[in-house]
Amino acid sequence: MQNLPEILLWLYVINLGVAFGAGIYEARIILPQWFIPFGSDLKVNTQAINQTDVGRRFWAMVTTIPLTLLTIANLAIALKSTGARHDWLLASTVIILIERISTFTFFIPTIIKLAQLENLAISKQATLWVRVNYFRNLLTLLGWLAALKVLSLPV
Repeated sequence: MQNLPEILLWLYVINLGVAFGAGIYEARIILPQWFIPFGSDLKVNTQAINQTDVGRRFWAMVTTIPLTLLTIANLAIALKSTGARHDWLLASTVIILIERISTFTFFIPTIIKLAQLENLAISKQATLWVRVNYFRNLLTLLGWLAALKVLSLPV
């Protein structure tokens, strides 16, 4: 059991790497299928959102459940630690906790609402969702880099 914090850290780092890569893939490949530029707003392709259904098919298995649990576990470890890794692990988990909270309070509920719109409806909410999603990917990157830094420090 004394290796458990190290195992949880490695799982956290690996999961963050997958989440970041998948987030970039989604932003570059999936979102242009979901949202079509229309002036300063976006048209919502609800058929594409519902057909790909990445929330249930992918994200639930990669971040919604595992990353959330790994973030909470590593936050608990960070709060109890006093060594060289404390500050970096605490920073990483707080950053990802902010990302997780924004996902549950804004991103998931909003995409569910957008998926229920009439197909190709124009939506300012979609424009906001896409713009803020870039910031969410940045948070994931920063949290991942901080977690990678933890691995370079002595236990």
